[in-house]
Amino acid sequence: MAPVPSIAATVHQRVADALSAALPEAGSADPLLRRSDRADFQANGMLALAKKLGGNPRELAGQVVDRIPTAGNADPDAAIAAIEVSGPGFLNITVADSAITSTLAARAADDRLGVPYAENPGTTVIDYSQPNVAKEMHVGHLRSTVIGDAIVQILEHRGESVVRRHHIGDWGTQFGMLIQYLIEHPHELDHASDTAAASGEGEAAMARLNRLYKASRALFDTDEEFKDRARRRVVDLQAGDAETLALWHKIVDESKIYFQGVYELLDVEVRDEDVVGESAYNDDLNQVCDELEAAGVAVRSEGALCVFFDDVKGPDGQPVPLIVRKSNGGFGYAATDLAAIRNRIGTLKADTLLYVVDARQALHFKMVFETARRAGWLPEGAAKQLAFGTVLGKDGKPFKTREGETVRLVDLLNEAVDRAAVVVREKARELSEEEIAERAAQVGIGAVKYADLSTSMSRDYVFDLDRMVSLNGDTSVYLQYAHARIRSILRKAGTAVPKAHPELPLAPAERALGLHLDEFAETLASVAETYEPHKLAAYLYQLASVYTTFYDQCPVLKAEEPNIVANRLFLCELTARTLRQGMALLGIRAPERL
Repeated sequence: MAPVPSIAATVHQRVADALSAALPEAGSADPLLRRSDRADFQANGMLALAKKLGGNPRELAGQVVDRIPTAGNADPDAAIAAIEVSGPGFLNITVADSAITSTLAARAADDRLGVPYAENPGTTVIDYSQPNVAKEMHVGHLRSTVIGDAIVQILEHRGESVVRRHHIGDWGTQFGMLIQYLIEHPHELDHASDTAAASGEGEAAMARLNRLYKASRALFDTDEEFKDRARRRVVDLQAGDAETLALWHKIVDESKIYFQGVYELLDVEVRDEDVVGESAYNDDLNQVCDELEAAGVAVRSEGALCVFFDDVKGPDGQPVPLIVRKSNGGFGYAATDLAAIRNRIGTLKADTLLYVVDARQALHFKMVFETARRAGWLPEGAAKQLAFGTVLGKDGKPFKTREGETVRLVDLLNEAVDRAAVVVREKARELSEEEIAERAAQVGIGAVKYADLSTSMSRDYVFDLDRMVSLNGDTSVYLQYAHARIRSILRKAGTAVPKAHPELPLAPAERALGLHLDEFAETLASVAETYEPHKLAAYLYQLASVYTTFYDQCPVLKAEEPNIVANRLFLCELTARTLRQGMALLGIRAPERL
């Protein structure tokens, strides 16, 4: 189906055409159309244009009005019902009721609700989540995972080719310690991966990894001979020793079982082929260094291979370099990140690279991107860091346990589901325990995601479960309840596909709901352009709020005429579909009953 022009786009075109006819020398001047409290839209472009050309803005506005057909001028098919000059030369524009209903009917006839695909879709590689092997996922992984998943859904919905990358920490010096301990204690993880895979015991897998990590760390810190053996084991790992690699794979596989359990709880799809860790680039690191040095981008400094920047200096005023290769020959995060960029642009042919990472890594990525650009691996502006703020506790400090430790992500999610179960049980007493558990997961996980996604990603936010699972206020539960209430109305009506009636006049609350529904496609386009999911969350919250006003002011099933009932059922059904689609793009479920 062809894209459905929005009401705003139609009005914009009408005013622009009239403006060009009234003032040909203005060319394709922008009428500067926006939503207004005084009418449906206001056009402000006449003021700037008249000033530029030395004319009178009110006179120009009047000429534009004269050239626009309106329903008030006996044109029954006109999209604009009325237009008038206001103030120094504004145009206040009221849209025809029939135009609103007809446009919404065209959206409803399309499976995509009239949302067009991107005109020139490209390939985007998005790097998000990034857990570390043999370590638990904590609250710090929440934002990267939830934000990254939402952006993936939104870009794919727009028709972009999206390559997901979970750049897990699966390489480095700590693996020498873990592997050496396993060699000396060979039964520590015996059959663990098979058992965990068979039973889905992500938590059990993590418990085994925790025991392995703590035991090996204790020995590493107290036994100098073991420490030496562990360090030699790192060399064996990097050299590709078969025994060492086999045990490394065992640790990585056990961790992946744990990760998958967390992702399933968070209701996020992570495919095995999307997990491409630091180890994947190990064979490229020497070549990365050679190319950087040959091009003069990196230089040797005190035995290390470094990249320097004029605007990056320490407190002492001395340049702070990006260290690509350490003086002992080892590689840090910078080398791996540079190799990943080289692969994503050169091999995957990505047009855009997105990194959903903590704002505290901003300097690191600024230096990495500039290094890759200097080396000719990264086109100007092709990489973007989507930096997110910190999750805070109610005390306004970074979220910690009472003991001051980082909060485990699974604990946080399980508590959210438990809190949601209380709300669901109180609200829907007819549900079985199985249904309550299913709804609680949808509500609790949705609440956590929405609290994150409804906040601008660059800002910190307070993690407050009491507020998150509330039926009142800007929460996902409010959206889910609005959707469930509409589905209940539609079930009572028993109408398969409600029919729109463009010939009927609309009440103010119907108009407000219709105009907001029509903004869905433009909202998604803006969100995809700026990578800001919070704009979609804000749109959905406003949609649920506008629907609540409509529900309060416009009886649906008890309306005075059958056609009015049908028209209002049509608005209900389109609202439910829009809420469901919007929440799905944020990774949030929309229960039929709640």
